[in-house]
Amino acid sequence: MNRPEWHKSTYSNGATNCVEAREHARGADVRDTQNRVLGFLSFPAEEWQRFLHQFRAERP
Repeated sequence: MNRPEWHKSTYSNGATNCVEAREHARGADVRDTQNRVLGFLSFPAEEWQRFLHQFRAERP
């Protein structure tokens, strides 16, 4: 499966302690920026969308 490129969260503000994500049709993958070699977590599209909705609702 061809997956898109990783990108840092826009909430990172250039910090080194952040996460990277890559979204795709089936959901999203998330990994620790400082420990990329340890792998990533995959989330189905519905779960990823619920997470983003909740996260954005809690941000100031």
